[in-house]
Formats: sequence, C-alpha cells, structure tokens
Amino acid sequence: MPVKLSGATTANLGSIQETPQETLLPPLWGRALETRKPHPLLVDQTAVRIIDVIDYDFSAIARKINFISQMAWIACSLHTDRTIRDFLGRHPGATIVNLGCGLDTTFERVDNGRICWYDLDLPDVIELRESYIQESRRKSIAASLLDTDWRQLKGAESIFLVASSVLYYFEEAQVKAFLIGLADAQPCSDILFDACSPRGLVVANRRVIKAGGMDDSAMLKWGIEQPKDMESEYPP
Repeated sequence: MPVKLSGATTANLGSIQETPQETLLPPLWGRALETRKPHPLLVDQTAVRIIDVIDYDFSAIARKINFISQMAWIACSLHTDRTIRDFLGRHPGATIVNLGCGLDTTFERVDNGRICWYDLDLPDVIELRESYIQESRRKSIAASLLDTDWRQLKGAESIFLVASSVLYYFEEAQVKAFLIGLADAQPCSDILFDACSPRGLVVANRRVIKAGGMDDSAMLKWGIEQPKDMESEYPP
C-alpha cells in the first residue's frame, strides 16, 4: 500500500535531536541505503521516501557508521520480517504490536491485508511518525512500552509483539518488570526482541551511538550474556 508523506519541517525533528529517540534514524537510513543498491538484500521503498524528504543531516551517519553495523540493521529487519510472516502463516488475522516503532516500516513489508497492527511509541515520536507515514489501517498508541494501560488488548487474538532494537535502552530492572507484566496481561502472546551481550553493548555504544554523533542519553543499557540466562532470571 503506498505511503503518503507530508511536508516535513525542522520543528518536527526538534523534539528528537540529541535524545534517545534520535536512534530511530540510523536504521531507517540503513534500510534506504540497502534498497538503493543494485542487488539489495532488503527492499524498503518507504524508507527511501522518508529519507528523501526528511529534514535531517545524515552526513555524520553516512560518514561514520561502518558496513557491519549497517548490515546488522538489515539482518535484523530480514529476521523480523521472516518471523512475522511465519506467525501470520499460522494466524493470518493476528494482532501485531510494534513496540518502540520509531520510523519502522515493517508493516509495509509484511502486511497480508488481514492483520490488526498497532504502532506504539512515545507521544513525540508518534507525532513525528505521523508527519511521514500515513497509518491507513494501522492504529497508533502514544505511550511508553512500560505503561500498563495499552497491554489490555480487548478482543485481540493471536497476539504477536515486536520489540526490535528497543529493550537495550532500558535498565535491567525495567526490562524484567516489563516482560513479567506483559506475561501477566497477555499470557498467550508471543514476543520477538533482540538482545546482545554486555560486551556487545560496549561495542555498539562506541561504534554506533558515539560514531553516529549521538550523546550519552542514547547509550544502550541492557544486555544478557546468554539467552538461556533468561530462563532463571525471568521465570514464566
């Protein structure tokens, strides 16, 4: 479905300059860059459209973000798309909640015409998002994923939640409380999220956050040594 883009102004971006929300821009740039290659691994024309009109200087990102980091964003998007499509193959009318959606464009790549899709992020990010993306059949939720009100998705069945490149920005205690609270509110739901090791956080903060020109407020905080650690740290 074509996405309608509205005219952007510097004021739209003012609220995310030099804040953790600024981290939503490098992955968008990475998907657009990949799409423009002769033989792209991922095609995301919506990302290209936004990059072409958004009032933001991407020169620091283009100059300093290395190839490995850019490929990591593409790999994450490909895995997310594949996982959601697999879930929709079993539950074609599922409810998908995109947590910390930023300027994510997964919906355009996986929509089967039947899903119920929610994009959730902080109010300033949702306002920015609506300046560039026509939500069409989707619904926006202006809230923090740590809030509890949105978790009561009444009437929803086969719920799948996506938290791509989001949980890193919270403290460990917040992540634990979020996952346990979500399990209590929606015990039959599935969630897809990414994580890295504490060492990986150090590398990412240096090579992505600092290299991309972002300040300390955007630093990643949460990581796990091994996925199996969550079995004991986050009991069902």
